[in-house]
Amino acid sequence: MGDAHRKDRHAVVADVLRATLVRRIVAAGGLADPAWRAAFERVPRHLFVPEYFSPRPGGYERLAADDPDPRQRARWLTGAYEDVPLVTHVRDGRLISSSSQPSLMASMAEALGVGEGRTVLEIGAGTGYNAALLAHRLGDDAVTTVDLDPAITGAARAHLAAAGAAPAVVTGDGALGHRERAPYDRILVTCELPSVPAAWLGQCRTGGRILAPFAGGLILLTVTGPDRAEGRFLPTAAYFVPLRGPSAHRPPQERTPGAPGEPSAPGRARRSGTPPSVLRDDLFRFLLTLWAGPLEAGWDSGDRGVTLTAPDGSAARADRNGTVQPSGPRDLWAVVERAHDLWERTSRPARERYGLTVTPDRQWTWLDDPSGPHTWPVPPA
Repeated sequence: MGDAHRKDRHAVVADVLRATLVRRIVAAGGLADPAWRAAFERVPRHLFVPEYFSPRPGGYERLAADDPDPRQRARWLTGAYEDVPLVTHVRDGRLISSSSQPSLMASMAEALGVGEGRTVLEIGAGTGYNAALLAHRLGDDAVTTVDLDPAITGAARAHLAAAGAAPAVVTGDGALGHRERAPYDRILVTCELPSVPAAWLGQCRTGGRILAPFAGGLILLTVTGPDRAEGRFLPTAAYFVPLRGPSAHRPPQERTPGAPGEPSAPGRARRSGTPPSVLRDDLFRFLLTLWAGPLEAGWDSGDRGVTLTAPDGSAARADRNGTVQPSGPRDLWAVVERAHDLWERTSRPARERYGLTVTPDRQWTWLDDPSGPHTWPVPPA
């Protein structure tokens, strides 16, 4: 009787926490579609995160449903319904998989524009929670989710079964999609892309949509043919675990020496009118990522300066007094200066002004117009 009572109380608390989470998402402008609101109200997130890891100095703290301490179990359950991403798989100290922030999942779900009779391929199974939401909205048979890691897909199947959902869960290379159940009306990606895999275009119906994290944003593409797609970024910032697998590999980004805006012969220490603080602006960093590829920024304590590094070995040190020291094959700060100049001249564009075009021969991002003067190539996978 005692165990049954605890389980009933546990379920009641979970229901209250879930209802509170949904109200907060709605109050912030999300879940305008009643069908998606119903999915978030009824699919129990805690069943998909029986354990997760809270970051702390030097590592992670495990929070789990099986913790013998009731206070820790209460922390686990409360955390499962906070509007935050949850780390669910850590390997060798590295984040492998997570459960995305619920409000971000809600905005992505609504951006798909799906309804009854539509089919969805999800790339990145994660905990299975997103697939369960899709299955609640569209039905089990309409949803396929793929992940490279058998440990992740095995856990996702178990979580889905516990929640009474049964979409197709496939272990495989997500960059290859899943041809056996194609064509799909939508492809929803829950991992950061280096470029758009060609296989997805051939598996998505013409007129269908692909929604994917790219360069710290969310790109919504419309498929215009078996090997072509184009679309714009959503206003939302989004940071996901990178797509893994042999088909997703891309060598460190390199630019052609002497290409406009990217000098290949760094000079000695010099003065710059572009302050390091501009790298704190999320919209500027988005433009810089499209222009120069992924860059890491390491800040000094007290914001005395910043060091930028790129996968190709280029680096630039800039202090708050305007002194810059570049090194490596590219003058990274010259790229920052030119990107900053464009950003100011174009009125600090929001994400919605940028887009991505995919053709059989190449992919490129752009500002305002795919044929305009401000375009950046996407290196092939």
